[in-house]
Amino acid sequence: MSLNTSPSRYGKLSISLHWLMLVLIAAVYACIELKGNFPKGSETRELLKQWHFMLGLAVFVLVWLRIAGRFFSPTPAIRPNPPGWQHALSRLMHLALYALMIGAPLAGWLILSAAGKPIPFFGLELPALIGPNKELAGQIKELHELAGTAGYWLIGLHAVAALFHHYVSRDNTLERMLPGRN
Repeated sequence: MSLNTSPSRYGKLSISLHWLMLVLIAAVYACIELKGNFPKGSETRELLKQWHFMLGLAVFVLVWLRIAGRFFSPTPAIRPNPPGWQHALSRLMHLALYALMIGAPLAGWLILSAAGKPIPFFGLELPALIGPNKELAGQIKELHELAGTAGYWLIGLHAVAALFHHYVSRDNTLERMLPGRN
């Protein structure tokens, strides 16, 4: 299978990035959910927070590769062609998912910046985007948490839509993105 998109399937790079980002996003959510099981200030809690930050920033980096791929590689056609309203909803859903993958990590970076905390990224420390401002950090944190909650819904709806297309509409929507197919 080539790296390029064919008329019926996404290319290997697009498929790999899609599923890698799913794993990363699941890990981001797992880290923040598991953090609450450990006492404040504990080493495990702090480690989970650090991994939440780093994996979230990895999503932020990789989403730009996905966006570039969408511009430079055509989207394979869905067969049979769904109604126009489904195409419109699909575009809106993908726009919302991309906004989540950009906005949530960027908000996290801004939170750490405004809180005056280090921004870890796999052995590096990223620069602060804004100066310390505890009140602003709290406001951005509320938006970040709202985005996280919305993300559960968006990801769930995205998965349900893929299964609907596969089992109810019986089109090739899901098959275009499955790994290991011809």
